[in-house]
Amino acid sequence: MALEEKLNKLEQMRAEAKLGGGEKRIEAQHAKKKLTARERIELLVDPNSFEEFDMFVTHRSSDFGLDKQKILGDGVVTGCGEIGGRKVFIFSQDFTVFGGSLSEAHAEKICKIMKMAMKVGAPVIGLNDSGGARIQEGVVSLGGYADIFLLNTLASGVVPQISLILGPCAGGAVYSPAITDFVFMSQGTSYMFVTGPNVVKTVTHEQVTSEELGGAMTHASKSGVAHFACENEADAITRLKRLMEYIPQNNMEDPPWADCTDPLDREDDALNSLVPENPNMPYDIKEVIGHIVDSGSFFEVHEDYAQNIVVGFAHLGGRSIGIIANQPQVLAGCLDINSSTKGARFIRFCDAFNIPILTFEDVPGFLPGVDQEHGGIIRNGAKLLYAYCEATVPKVTVITRKAYGGAYDVMNSKHVRGDINYAWPTAEIAVMGPKGAVEIIFRKQIAEAEDPEAETQHLTEDYREKFANPFIAAARGYVDDVIEPKSTRPRLIRAFEMLETKQDSNPPKKHGNIPL
Repeated sequence: MALEEKLNKLEQMRAEAKLGGGEKRIEAQHAKKKLTARERIELLVDPNSFEEFDMFVTHRSSDFGLDKQKILGDGVVTGCGEIGGRKVFIFSQDFTVFGGSLSEAHAEKICKIMKMAMKVGAPVIGLNDSGGARIQEGVVSLGGYADIFLLNTLASGVVPQISLILGPCAGGAVYSPAITDFVFMSQGTSYMFVTGPNVVKTVTHEQVTSEELGGAMTHASKSGVAHFACENEADAITRLKRLMEYIPQNNMEDPPWADCTDPLDREDDALNSLVPENPNMPYDIKEVIGHIVDSGSFFEVHEDYAQNIVVGFAHLGGRSIGIIANQPQVLAGCLDINSSTKGARFIRFCDAFNIPILTFEDVPGFLPGVDQEHGGIIRNGAKLLYAYCEATVPKVTVITRKAYGGAYDVMNSKHVRGDINYAWPTAEIAVMGPKGAVEIIFRKQIAEAEDPEAETQHLTEDYREKFANPFIAAARGYVDDVIEPKSTRPRLIRAFEMLETKQDSNPPKKHGNIPL
């Protein structure tokens, strides 16, 4: 065969591979308001940057007539591309080929790019759209999933791993995205569950739709599996690209810097009046964040889940930072089971990838209640404490108002290796709230008073004046400085600059045993 003929055959095979399951199945995919595997990659990467691998791979099965259905690529497109000029490895499952089902060959393609990503130190992005394991291959396809799970685990904390769920993701398939760092879902077209609605109905007699059981908003607001519930696939890809602006390529690199046009010495008078004089009145901690970080740079993560704590990335003087903040607007900013887990996971990601941590603290304590105690608030609250204690990246705290009890310790206090701890003059640092404290300390005096309510109020005000302020902690060195709220931005920029060369380490060990 002459070279020209061979080149023609190569071109023909490439065209065949790019068609996936064929025109009719591509049309069916579009009819469901879903993009194809290749269209998704085109949207995601910089133009002409994608280098595809294993385009000609086919499955090796012959049972159930599979020997007569061999499609080039075997249901997944894999390769390397660039986002914003930075290298990423991608696999994109093709629902038009055997419903995107995972075969032995399909799994091998994914494993190959994951191994390569770890070798060269670049993020792995998985675009998931699959009917699950290829039943015709039996245990071989299950083995393929396990191979992927192992690599997800080994890559964890080495390179960022990001999952986009853009179609079905069921059964064992859900555990690969669950191990990854961030999960994006598209509303109306994606779902995740271990067992589908039919099995649920058979076993528990509960009637539920796929969307109710495992849709984007279900996982973003109730289970916490999804970090982002996106309007559609294009929105998911746009938001993923924005996430990439804050995170490094691997655990040996620092996160990328952003151009900063917001003055480094900018003071903001609005911050002086954001915290209400009445300590029981709520305010929006996101407003505080917005006034301090580089204009428009706050990128919230897990926005719909455990809203009593806010986590996300921002730029501060161009520097990428991770932010954890109590939200007084929800449950008065109390820590509970879900917020503790949410905060801990985010802190551990930042620590693994050299992203400095900024904490805004306004916390009256851990949420009381039988449900919380029986659900394991002790064990789950300890996860947040463990994450802060373990983290060795630069850690800065600003106490805006309440810092009560054990929650004061947990939220990056000096005692858990907080590097720089600032307090606003509105800060109240105490074992408990003033009213609760006087009801214990002066129980007898209040009981004997002519007007117990008035006596309680008087003693509470006196206690707040004497103890519920930042100066006792400052006198001990637990707070490095009490700062004017409006000057917070320049003070934080200087703090992180000072901590740029910080070195800290944990005792040598295989790994700790976080309370799971």
